[in-house]
Formats: sequence, C-alpha cells, structure tokens
Amino acid sequence: MSIESKAADIREEFSWLEDWEARYAHLIDLGKANPKLADSERTEETRVRGCASQVWMVTDLKDGKLIVRAESDAMIVSGLIALLMRLYSGESPAEILAFDAPALLDEIGVSGALTAQRSNGLASMLARIQADARAAQPV
Repeated sequence: MSIESKAADIREEFSWLEDWEARYAHLIDLGKANPKLADSERTEETRVRGCASQVWMVTDLKDGKLIVRAESDAMIVSGLIALLMRLYSGESPAEILAFDAPALLDEIGVSGALTAQRSNGLASMLARIQADARAAQPV
C-alpha cells in the first residue's frame, strides 16, 4: 500500500470523528494497540529529543524500505506514534521525504488541538523519521 493510500485511509478514518474529544479518544486507542519495544531498545540513543514525554524510536532499512517502530510513556503520544508508524513504516526513504505529514495531520484535525509541548514533540518525531530516511537513502 502506498503512502498516499495509507493517508487516504487515515483521512477516511478520522472523517467520522466529529470533534477533538472523539479524535483524542481514537488516538488513545491507537496508542494502546501500539506494540512495545524491547527493553534493550529503550536507550538514550533511541530516545527522541524534544519530546516532553519519553519517546523511543528505532528505524531499520529492509529491502529499501524504512521500518519504523516507536514507543512512548504517554497515551496521546503513543497514538501519534501509531499514526506516524502506520503512515511511514514500510515506505522508501524517498517516499517518506516527499510526503507532507504535517499537512495530513492538520487536515484530519489532530495538529491544531495539540498543546505546544505535544506539537513540539510531534515535530521532533517527524524530524527524526526524516533524518533517518535521509541517512538511509542510497548515495
């Protein structure tokens, strides 16, 4: 499934949620379903800087696709992570770098309802994924 197809599915899913409370509850549900990282993967090297809550992110390149796995100790942030993983994991570095995730998150009504700290954390998670995608691109 292409990144655009994934984005379309996310748009459709969030179109049924009428207000921020419903979106918030849905993000929490997504976060609860987010798989945990191994204890050995929650290290200072994998911690995402700039997030108020604890966030750890591990990326691997497999068959030219970036595999993104992450975890947070905060429920809403776990939901944001689940959305980002759903969108980006399994995509090529070039596709990741070309896609405008902030515009999608605005469109589905997530970004505008986040506190300043959560917005900064979301920006840090996106920056980390993009940095890892740039590093994974063939020279």
